[in-house]
Amino acid sequence: MTKIDHINKQILRELSHDGRISNLDLADRVGLSPSACLRRVQELERSGVISGYRAVLNPAALGVGFVAYIGVGLGEHTKAAQEGFERALQRSPEVVECHNITGTFEYLLRVECADLPSYKTFHTEVLGTLPHVTKITSYVVIDSPKDLRA
Repeated sequence: MTKIDHINKQILRELSHDGRISNLDLADRVGLSPSACLRRVQELERSGVISGYRAVLNPAALGVGFVAYIGVGLGEHTKAAQEGFERALQRSPEVVECHNITGTFEYLLRVECADLPSYKTFHTEVLGTLPHVTKITSYVVIDSPKDLRA
């Protein structure tokens, strides 16, 4: 396991803000030589601490104007019911996150749609038709003053 010292933490912080930063600029920001910085980044990648790099997309530019978190309760708590639900969500492009959680619901979803009518269609024609779904609770996102997802 890679040691996460204060320099590695700085490297990770800088890369999480700008994954396309040049090694030269990254080295300068964390106070290392470019070769030492590159070795550390490569070790963080090799060890799995850095699992990939992503582009941050602008939802509005993609036509996404409606975001909701949805708590979903299942009527059966079997492995087959969960696997069937999860397979169905893989086919739903509106679902951008799916988490199996503890608490009142079995699943917490992040759903992104063009607008409220398209969300209603997803709610009734996709979620509402899945077997074992017994409870759907929607939480509409009004604003996201802090969102560190990449």
